[in-house]
Amino acid sequence: MNAILESLRQIAALGGPVVVILLFISVVTLAAILYKLWQFSVAGVGRHKALQASVAAWDRGDRSGAVAALKTSKSYLAPVVEMAFAARPGDTKRLEAEAEVRFARLEGGFRLLDSVAQLAPLLGLFGTVLGMIEAFQSLQDAGSQVDPSLLAGGIWVALLTTAVGLAVAMPTAMVLSWFESRMDAERVTAERAIASILHPQGRWGDAAQDAIEEPSLA
Repeated sequence: MNAILESLRQIAALGGPVVVILLFISVVTLAAILYKLWQFSVAGVGRHKALQASVAAWDRGDRSGAVAALKTSKSYLAPVVEMAFAARPGDTKRLEAEAEVRFARLEGGFRLLDSVAQLAPLLGLFGTVLGMIEAFQSLQDAGSQVDPSLLAGGIWVALLTTAVGLAVAMPTAMVLSWFESRMDAERVTAERAIASILHPQGRWGDAAQDAIEEPSLA
């Protein structure tokens, strides 16, 4: 741990204030990612077995079985399904809006991750430009006694900020893409459940089950 902190301190000392800002952003981003993972786990994102059993029972016409199965569900979509049981066929928009309220809570923080993924490389590039300006100013100050190592040293230090910016942006973009794909799957699950409850046709079978049983976050 001390070795990692020492390495970070040396990188910050070499890269200057831009690297310090990027390191701070990386800490905030990591905290946001861990919070989202915890939030997804608590909400049961991707874990809808009881919910699926409830919808399947309702689709078969087993109303009491559907209600009993729903009571065992810990999914954040359970209240929406419960409202759908008491809804009329024309209430689709209202139920979808209720589901969107829950999706919005889960998608909180996505904009922060998206901003980090887009701005971190630009911030790193900004640091590189500042470093290059400083390197060329050093060459100008050296006058006729120009040392090539002076320019080379200034360039690699300047490029360090770009490397740090990319190191922050790339994993953030990958994690954000994964979060978004999970939410896309959740929307499909909710839409199919609402449609099956409002318009039961006894077809909620294996295909629907495969769509609902997404891999868990554990």
